Amino acid sequence: METGILSGKMVVELGSMIAAPYGTHLLNQLGAEVIKIEPPGGETTRKLVRGGPSGSYLAFNYGKRSLCLDLSNEAGRSVFGRLIKQADIVVQNLSPSAARKLGVTFEDCNALNPNIIYCHIKGYGAGPLAEKVASNPIAEAATGIMYHNRPEGRPARLGPSYHDQFAGCYAAIAVLSALMSDRSKAKRNIDIGLYETGLHIAARDLLGVQLKTQLLGRAEQEPSAEFSIPGYGAYETGDGRWLYLVMLNDEHWRRFCRATDIEASDEYANLRQRRRNREAVEAIVSTAVAAHTFDALTKRLDAQGVGFTEVLPLDRVLQSAQAQAPDKLSEFAFGDYAFETPNLPLGPLLSEAAETLPPPLLGEHTKELLAEFGYSDSDIEILVQSGAAIASDHDAPLWAPPRKAE
Repeated sequence: METGILSGKMVVELGSMIAAPYGTHLLNQLGAEVIKIEPPGGETTRKLVRGGPSGSYLAFNYGKRSLCLDLSNEAGRSVFGRLIKQADIVVQNLSPSAARKLGVTFEDCNALNPNIIYCHIKGYGAGPLAEKVASNPIAEAATGIMYHNRPEGRPARLGPSYHDQFAGCYAAIAVLSALMSDRSKAKRNIDIGLYETGLHIAARDLLGVQLKTQLLGRAEQEPSAEFSIPGYGAYETGDGRWLYLVMLNDEHWRRFCRATDIEASDEYANLRQRRRNREAVEAIVSTAVAAHTFDALTKRLDAQGVGFTEVLPLDRVLQSAQAQAPDKLSEFAFGDYAFETPNLPLGPLLSEAAETLPPPLLGEHTKELLAEFGYSDSDIEILVQSGAAIASDHDAPLWAPPRKAE
């Protein structure tokens, strides 16, 4: 039996890529049943790696049920309407024009179910760009995050789609708030913009540059925290491993000096002095770290209470003792492959059932869900044969086989 604070709630997801699937992933982890509506070809992340599911699909869709419908088909829209009448929540990240074309807007859903909570994650919220499409890197570029991230001199995205995931978090918060509200129409019709999400994430930096403009008379932004505080960043040990050090204040600096036998100097005693002599301090830290093997240095740093961690490649992250501690990870099989996935770190608030179910095949639950909606066996076969609904092919390969070495 499913548990969790959202147990008994049905969420309909019309999601692709990350934002909406991540938001519904959170709701699922809290106990909600999530029915993932997918088009006949499946959502985008199902076919990004060798023609098959990507890490995004595996990470954010386990525990859901897949209902594959052709919403451009009148019969497919009829199935969707029957589902909405039974649902509690809709989360989608279609473009505004696609939502209108498919008949899945708030107005469409509210007409079928006047108690529905509806969350649309889109490129922009209300404003002159409300109809435009935007993605994670667009939000990074438009809100100042990308400007100073120039690994090769050219502005570049951060890598992970953090804005998408933040938007999914905000969607989950908004849905939970709506569930606790008076359920007025305005509070059930939720818009989350990636751009507005990016603005909120960037608030610290946006206010910081305003502060410096007023204090210094010019707009000044440090490239990153590492460059503004000497001794804060990644340094290579003598045996070729990378250590990330956190030295935010003078006490941190003194601890590092004791750990590495650096003679205390009045010249570098406070942060202002170390910033003024940035290159010299960086050279001191780099030399001190390189003089030790990783294991020898970390024992010294631990003994003095210095903040640090190893900079790990992805293939080693889940091997750490902390990651392997109880309740941190869940295991699931998908086809012939086995996976470990990190759990949402909310402890007893999580749903137990959601932790172990694998991600669904495309249309894996189409027939059983249609039966739950009241369709007869003959009606289900008509829907499937007509292409209005699509059932999974359990024999289809999930990924193209690796190429043989020449």
